[in-house]
Order: sequence, then C-alpha cells, then structure tokens
Amino acid sequence: MNPDVLASAARSVQAHQRIKNHIYETPLLPSRQLGGEVGSRLFFKAENFQKTGSFKIRGACAKISAMAPGRHLVTASSGNHGIGCSQAASSFGRGLTVVLPETVAAAKLAKIRSFGVEAVLSGAESWYSEQHALELARDKGYDYVSAYDDLDVVAGQGTIGLELIDQHAEIDNVFIAMGGGGLISGIGSVLKSFLPRARIFGVAARNSCTLALSMEAGRIIETEHLDTLADGVAGGVAAETVTLDLARSVVDETIICTEEEIATGLRDLAFKENMLVEGAAGLALAGFNKVAERCRDQVNVVLLCGANYDRDKLVKAVFA
Repeated sequence: MNPDVLASAARSVQAHQRIKNHIYETPLLPSRQLGGEVGSRLFFKAENFQKTGSFKIRGACAKISAMAPGRHLVTASSGNHGIGCSQAASSFGRGLTVVLPETVAAAKLAKIRSFGVEAVLSGAESWYSEQHALELARDKGYDYVSAYDDLDVVAGQGTIGLELIDQHAEIDNVFIAMGGGGLISGIGSVLKSFLPRARIFGVAARNSCTLALSMEAGRIIETEHLDTLADGVAGGVAAETVTLDLARSVVDETIICTEEEIATGLRDLAFKENMLVEGAAGLALAGFNKVAERCRDQVNVVLLCGANYDRDKLVKAVFA
C-alpha cells in the first residue's frame, strides 16, 4: 500500500472530527429502478443533499478549520467549491474572496454572493480563474484555498469514504466523477485503506478530461477544454498537484464519457430515480452505465456529487 494513501486516509479520520458538526452525513440511497434494470445492487451516495448542495463543503471546512485564524482567504471555483468555501468561511468567521470563471452558472454565483463574500469573475474557464486567485494571494497576502490541490481538502472529501464504509460494508465498485482529483483521491484513499476490495472507477467528461489523460501519461498534460454538461469537473489541473499520484494509486479504471452519455445519465436520474442533479453527478452515472453489464450481481455505488445545476442547461439536457 502506498504510504501516501494511508496518510491521506488518516487525515480524513482527523478531518471528520473537525467538520462533522458543520456538514450533513448524506444518505446512501438504493436505486428505485436502474439497479433492477441492469441486475445489480445499485446505490447512490447522495451528496446532492449536502448542506450546500455539493460535497465541496467537506474539503472547504477541512481546510479552513486547519488554517491559522486572522488572514483573509481567497479561492477559485467553477461554483461548488466557492459555495462550500463561502459557507465554511461564514461558519469559521473568515473573510473570503472567490474568483469564478465568467461562464459560472448564475445560480451558483447568486448562492456564493448570498454569504456576503467578495465574488470576482475572471477568465473563460476555471484554470484562468485559479491563476487570478493565485495572483491575488501573492499580491495582497491572502491565504489561498485550493479546490483540490491540498492535502486537507483531499482529506475532507475523503470523509465521504468513511461514511460509505459505515453505511455498507460490502461495496464492490464506486463510480466517481473526476475534475481536479480531490474527490476521487480522498474517497479512494479511505476505501483502499479500510475496504480494499472496493474497485474505484474514475469517470471523466471527454470534453474536459485533463486528469484522466494525465493519469495515463504519468504527468500533468495540457488538453483542450470544450463546453460540457459536467461543468463542475471542467478545466485544467495544477502542474504539481498532489492529486495526480494519489489518483493513480487508488483508481482502478478510468471511463471517459461523451456529452450524450452524460445527458442520458441526467435523464435516468430524473425520470427513473426522481432526482435532479448537476452534470457532474450525471457523469458518474454515465460511467456506471458504460460498464453495468460487467458489474451485474455486485454492489455498486454512484456518487452524486451535487445538485447546484444551471436550470436552463439541465432542462435542455433532460427534456431534449
């Protein structure tokens, strides 16, 4: 076992003690219909019901609760991490500036501003917003809170894995959408440490799949980023990110999905499971759908990472 994986799992145990009073323990819901259709025991880890509508509050609380008080914070986000940091900053009494891409969903921007933090729009996608946030940290002396490239953030996301183990001890496969890698690195580290039988499937959108291709190459590579329904996992990855090696250590298989496959996942969740979720959650189900036949008669968990969707984009995808 990679010692970095074990260390990450240990940090998740510690982080859980710090943040458990600031988050919800989200339910593990059995599938209403899809599992029966494909002949497996299918469950959904419903982070769409998390306090901020997304798992991101876990990492934000884990990081901010571990930081020295007093200094102003800055972060970059395509939406959900910004919402999580805004909630966490409010809970822990910290000043915060959130830098977002100009394409951020209106609902996510409104939610961030509702916490009274400063919101700055910069760049066409999240990588450019991240560079601007880093400039603010350097020029103004702010403390930067990464959305994924931070061991405390990874540990916070890993608390989902701790809940999964408590909720079901016989998990065979877990399907997780991949963006910067904080979520899959955190959950994967916990599961590989405490439930090694579980296989971890990383699911990427073909239109923005830097981490998946970088994992294959063994180094961060630059890729083209096109518009995707899974906007919460869109954008580039920091060159020296801590998540690359962790993800390569814990992910058993990567699956890359098209926009139509993501849209099908969103429709399945809406019409067969009675849940409206954001595109990145539909992406995780799309990954499961592609290998469902291989996973028959097994216990499968699809992580629904959030529900802070853009209404117009979701309606177009679901009712097309």
